[in-house]
Amino acid sequence: MILNIRVDHHTADIAQIERATYQLENIFKNIEDNSDVQEYLYMKTCNRSELYLVMNQPPENYLDQSNNFKIESDEKALRHLLRLSSGLESMIIGEDQILGQIKDSRKKGIKEGSIGPVLRTVFTKAVHVGQLVRNNTRINQGSISIGSAAVELAESVHGDLKCKKVLVIGAGKMGTLVARALVEKKLKAIVVANRTYQSALRLAGELGGYAIHFEKLNEAMADADVIISATGAPHPILTCQQVKEAVLPDNLNRLVMVDIANPRDIDENVKNLGVKLFNIDDLRVIANNSVKMRESEISKVEFIVEEELKLLKKNLKHLEVEPLISNIRIYAEEIRRNETIKAFKMLGDMNGKEKIVDDLTQVLVDRIFYEVIKNIRNAAEKGDKKTIEAAETIFSGEIN
Repeated sequence: MILNIRVDHHTADIAQIERATYQLENIFKNIEDNSDVQEYLYMKTCNRSELYLVMNQPPENYLDQSNNFKIESDEKALRHLLRLSSGLESMIIGEDQILGQIKDSRKKGIKEGSIGPVLRTVFTKAVHVGQLVRNNTRINQGSISIGSAAVELAESVHGDLKCKKVLVIGAGKMGTLVARALVEKKLKAIVVANRTYQSALRLAGELGGYAIHFEKLNEAMADADVIISATGAPHPILTCQQVKEAVLPDNLNRLVMVDIANPRDIDENVKNLGVKLFNIDDLRVIANNSVKMRESEISKVEFIVEEELKLLKKNLKHLEVEPLISNIRIYAEEIRRNETIKAFKMLGDMNGKEKIVDDLTQVLVDRIFYEVIKNIRNAAEKGDKKTIEAAETIFSGEIN
């Protein structure tokens, strides 16, 4: 079975997602210690944490820690992933970043050896569906990203960011999206801070801004109008005390801070200083506008998802009988090779025409077993265990 355990913006706010993310790690450890996990893939974004498992049977007592988790298996889990890659499950409907995040998760799973043939097939299909949807519908036309939504939140306070100074903390993928969304706003300055200075320097150069070393953060905050933070730090990087010390009292009331990290970068107590602080939860209004703008495309995307889901289920059924088909091919090849060698000995010198005979025997074997293999795959699709068991019995003998 394929099991999906997740927490996301549909079931939890950012604080609950943060807590559940750590709980999910413990859940996985418990499952791994007490069950037969054949494959797994863990995926985390700014507003979701998901675990995909391949197992023989569902584990017991694995969700006692939280009510915010959603658990789905097999077809429902597969449908969710295809919808996710299509942009239908994102907070910002149609956004493209999720497809890149799925690709990265798949790549990481392959590199670490945590995924095998099942999840490799599933996530390859998810990437394909995400690309298919974006090439054949307008679900992402004029779409905004989490990064540009963060900029829009800042504009909702200041009205206009023209001639404002914006500090972007984090030069990763999300920080880059934020910075690119800011370029069009004719800012007074874009300042990029990152723990790795070279990354900040590269992004700042691309955007016509300037980079600072992370230890200079307080100085940059002192005269910033907007601070947008999107790091991958496991704990807050801006405390209430730090903000209080860095920013003059007269500037606190005009300062806008947008935290789009998970876990959050900014201590929520900065609100008590008069700072206007936003986080992932505040993007929901913008997300709702996104749904209205693209709802005419949603049905088209859902049709593609359902059609591709049918194909994926077939592919997974075929995977179940691939060991049997492989054995049949080995069985047939050994017979073909042994009999061909005997024929060569009987025919004697063939003046270099051995390849003709070898190719002929190969074609004969392929054509004879083509229908056999096709019928086994059809039986797998239909769940016809009797036919599969019969084939296993017929081809279970050893070659002499």
